[in-house]
Amino acid sequence: MTSNPEKAALRKHLLEKRDSTSFDLMEIHSKKIFSKVTKMKIISEAETIGCYSSIGSEVQTNDIINYFLNEGKSVSLPKVSQDEMTFRKVEDVSKLEKGEFDIPEPKDNTPIQENHDVILIPCIGLDNQGNRIGYGFGFYDKYLEGSGAVKIGLSYSKQIVKTIPVSKNDIKMDWIVTEKDVIKTS
Repeated sequence: MTSNPEKAALRKHLLEKRDSTSFDLMEIHSKKIFSKVTKMKIISEAETIGCYSSIGSEVQTNDIINYFLNEGKSVSLPKVSQDEMTFRKVEDVSKLEKGEFDIPEPKDNTPIQENHDVILIPCIGLDNQGNRIGYGFGFYDKYLEGSGAVKIGLSYSKQIVKTIPVSKNDIKMDWIVTEKDVIKTS
């Protein structure tokens, strides 16, 4: 992880902004995002989908994951181990365990999913060009480098800013879904 003071300041500001959202409003916005995601053609055509297990003030994903599983999609979630992130298949969100960052993750013995049609990605901030700010560890950027998956950033509309400072290894999102909009960035 390289240090970028401008990005770090923006990350802190956007996290504080997101964390100040009431749980009720997060739930309402997450339901609207769920509705938009599940209506996307790219999602209906996808067979293998990577997602994330939401924590804190992130866009809530349990309903999305359960929807995909009920639709017969192959769903996988990230698992972090020793500075590396892999995606492992899940069949039931109630069978996850706390991982390295207290994030619910698949168990070690679940199969690794190598390729995805689509990956839904948590975002602290985005711009309309698809540039993303995550938590600053670079796990997603490393994982997505060279991936042919369609990358969809999930975020609340108040997390969209005019410009995100870009670092050399940052990977852009192909789509952004908020409670208000579905944005194709490329």
